[in-house]
Amino acid sequence: MRKTLLILFLFLSLQSLYSQVIAPSTQPNKTQQLLIDRGYGMFIHFGINTFADVEWSDGTIPVEKYNPVSLDCDQWVRIAREAGFRYVLLTTKHHDGFCLWDSKFTDYDVASSPVKTDVVAEVSKACKKYGLKFAVYYSLWDRHEPSHNNPDPQVYTQYMLNQLTELFTNYGEICELWFDGGWKKKPGDWGIDQLYALVKKLQPQCAVGVNHTIVYEEGKRNFVIPDDMIVDNKYFFQYFPGDFRLWDPKIAHLSDKKQYLHEGKSYYMPFEHTICISKQWTWFQKSTPGQVRDLDELEELFYWCTANNNSLVLDIPPARSGKLYEHEANAAIALGKRLNIKAGKPLPKNGRIISLGQGAASNSVYDGDVSKYGAQFAVDGGMQTRWAAKDTLAELTITLNPTEKFNKISIFEYQDTKKSDNDKDFFTNYRFNRIEAYNIDIWQNNDWLTIFHDEQSMGDCKVIRFPVYYQTSKIRLKVLKANSLPSIYEFNVIDLKKNK
Repeated sequence: MRKTLLILFLFLSLQSLYSQVIAPSTQPNKTQQLLIDRGYGMFIHFGINTFADVEWSDGTIPVEKYNPVSLDCDQWVRIAREAGFRYVLLTTKHHDGFCLWDSKFTDYDVASSPVKTDVVAEVSKACKKYGLKFAVYYSLWDRHEPSHNNPDPQVYTQYMLNQLTELFTNYGEICELWFDGGWKKKPGDWGIDQLYALVKKLQPQCAVGVNHTIVYEEGKRNFVIPDDMIVDNKYFFQYFPGDFRLWDPKIAHLSDKKQYLHEGKSYYMPFEHTICISKQWTWFQKSTPGQVRDLDELEELFYWCTANNNSLVLDIPPARSGKLYEHEANAAIALGKRLNIKAGKPLPKNGRIISLGQGAASNSVYDGDVSKYGAQFAVDGGMQTRWAAKDTLAELTITLNPTEKFNKISIFEYQDTKKSDNDKDFFTNYRFNRIEAYNIDIWQNNDWLTIFHDEQSMGDCKVIRFPVYYQTSKIRLKVLKANSLPSIYEFNVIDLKKNK
């Protein structure tokens, strides 16, 4: 009897060690810790949409449209390694249902196209070659597969189980599975528990996440925005089980919390961010090359998104040729070199933000609504809140601890956006700065001292690195010229010495 109990105990212990099925906890399990340690991945959107200049399609684009004449998956992953990414996340099937592998369960795949290369196999092979981990995105929503609309949800769940079995048995180790498109059915109709159990059976340490994971009320579909995820044990799983949170494309709060509820139990859940290298915020590549984000913005977003044991995937999609655009590849490599990412070493961090949560005041607030647009939102650590002024010549003043030094400032300005003229391409947008000239002043000897002056727009993200340290009890952004009412998401005063 004692021997039997010992064997049972060892079995359960080993199962817990290797299966890594999510369980109530206040600490990351091994699978989650591996996700946290990876931290920085390259997202690759490629498929039938690439050849139609659209972000989403409905599954009716003829399979013959998919025709990359110079397909080079090795180049994608080689660039990923050179840029410092630790893993590659490949969109194996988007909402259109087109599969980048030869699936026995559909004819809407690469095997039925003019270029029959199994992209999943090639990317997996390249990841092994270059020492990167391999992850896959798989859309729950499939606008091509007829069984998706079957009144019995189990019919389509079985279709997904069949395809996931292909992915998780034929392509080696997969470190992460990223589900999307769950809004088209009730959460319980997707069979997430079955999908999760299958993945954990086939690859126990694969981390599984579903987009829009967390809701305000249990059993109701009301997604929690990341800015509200700053209280432990307040919000609930919409999809259970899962290993990490997703809210594409929102950015988490700097005070992001990790404890979330399901049926009265608390689970640890890190957050994975998704952003595009494209300045226009496009996921699939377009036939006309687009501008990339400024390196300053990419660097600051990297620091923000990998803070607090969270992770980031940066989307760099291949063009119709089947290769990455050279200017985007170069931008990713330049970012990696600037960050000085080292294999096997912790990811670099920003300095300490000494302005975070400090007192803030302004000489004007839009509509007089301090609760929505007050100065405090410029230093609250949230990217969905902002200070907004009612006058173009506005001032934002932040109180600082005069004993603390700083040598860097980063400013995320709220920008106006214009959507693409292509009605089918509703993600692409163009951003326009409001602030055109400004001073940054510090309070010294009972007077304002200007330490920075600019007569150009702030760009994607304004970063100012000073050659000396400053100390002050107050710092002020004084807008001298604006084409519309100034507004700031976050004004960060940073001590770079504290970046280790």
